[in-house]
Amino acid sequence: MTQRILSNNTFLFNLNSFYQLMKPRVMSLVIFTCVVGLIAAPVKVDFITSVLSLSAVALGAGSAGALNMWYEADLDSLMKRTCLRPIPTGKVSKNQALIFGLVTSFISVIALYYFSNFLSALMLTLTIFFYLVIYTMWLKKLTAQNIVIGGAAGAFPPIIGWTIATGNITLEPILYFLIIFFWTPSHFWALSIYKTEDYDNANIPMLPVVAGIKTTKINIFVYGLILFAISLTPYFFGYLGFIYFFTSLVLGIYYVYLCYKLLKETVDENKFAKKIFIYSILYLFLIFITILIDGII
Repeated sequence: MTQRILSNNTFLFNLNSFYQLMKPRVMSLVIFTCVVGLIAAPVKVDFITSVLSLSAVALGAGSAGALNMWYEADLDSLMKRTCLRPIPTGKVSKNQALIFGLVTSFISVIALYYFSNFLSALMLTLTIFFYLVIYTMWLKKLTAQNIVIGGAAGAFPPIIGWTIATGNITLEPILYFLIIFFWTPSHFWALSIYKTEDYDNANIPMLPVVAGIKTTKINIFVYGLILFAISLTPYFFGYLGFIYFFTSLVLGIYYVYLCYKLLKETVDENKFAKKIFIYSILYLFLIFITILIDGII
């Protein structure tokens, strides 16, 4: 009996380790924005097909996270923020992570093609490739603009959701893509300000490391302004109504205000950087919730 209990505990422990390998917090954001793209599309998909297709997207997002952790295992061990991930702690080996990531990515793409269509499967493949090869393997250690270009990987999900429903891509999901794309730099640069030592130790050329805090603050403010303008475009193109316009206006003004406060702050920069990082998550969640609400009403 005791041996069986220990065996069950070990199984659950290993299962949880592989689950953590898939970056569940990132995966949840991917699924959420993908759901918004799916529901916002003019073509309605039946519940079973939606669940199966979204499950495939979730698996694909998780596989990208696993492959990212496989490739960056050595870097993760050098950073306080990531040193407790499954590979640095020895809960999962690099080979296990690689095999798991490759198998789940293959299954996710094939499943999405089967349950949905070729275009959505192609977009999922592009997302995984962009995150692993373009961002993780190429840009991350090459340039301080890594998160600007590489951020496209996290912006594809609304388009994937849209293609699941329609089988095509129009301007509307591209605008949702652009919201996430221009949200990403300020979000991650705010994090990198109060985690500069981590990135420096790992020799990752994040903007504060190579250009300094002042330049980073200017860039955060500029991208905050761009995001504010981009966030209003779905209203001006007639895709969403006044509820979305008012909400995005209020949320965006406060976002720009925080970025401006950080720009002018000289004493406690970490405090305002943390505020921007935390608020940016809430901001994106509320923006996409409002897209759903406005579309339903």
